[in-house]
Amino acid sequence: MGRRWWCACGSWSPASWDIWSSHNSQHLLDPYFFSHLLHGILFYGFLQLVAGRASMTVRLLLAMTVEVGWELLENSPLIINRYREATVSLDYFGDSIANSLVDVMACLLGYAITARIGWWTVPLFLTVELAMVIAIRDCLVLNVLMLVWPIDAIKLWQSPG
Repeated sequence: MGRRWWCACGSWSPASWDIWSSHNSQHLLDPYFFSHLLHGILFYGFLQLVAGRASMTVRLLLAMTVEVGWELLENSPLIINRYREATVSLDYFGDSIANSLVDVMACLLGYAITARIGWWTVPLFLTVELAMVIAIRDCLVLNVLMLVWPIDAIKLWQSPG
């Protein structure tokens, strides 16, 4: 898929918090780390419902497989171009390999947190979504909405400035 291991800028900074720059998703950490953490919370709940009799290991592997599948799809030309057309991510050219690996780890962390604290992840989920909206005008729900059914008013609100 032609992905770089790291940001082309050459900076070894572990994080980039500016979602409107070409550094977004190129370093280990970015604000979307928290969206991937929420993937893990959602996967835990969903897999508990549909595969609750399967062992924790099997469910964890299923969650990881789905997250890796999403990372592959997210970094395909189809989704990269969709993000660039439908969202404010004009400078998005896909994740670096390092960022994708950390995104998968974030998902697994969210899964593990949910396994540990159960229903307390509901307020955690809502808090993370709200914090993301306040910090970067984006969150998991808005990200999915804008990818699937873009709304011009949201795109304008999410624009830098």
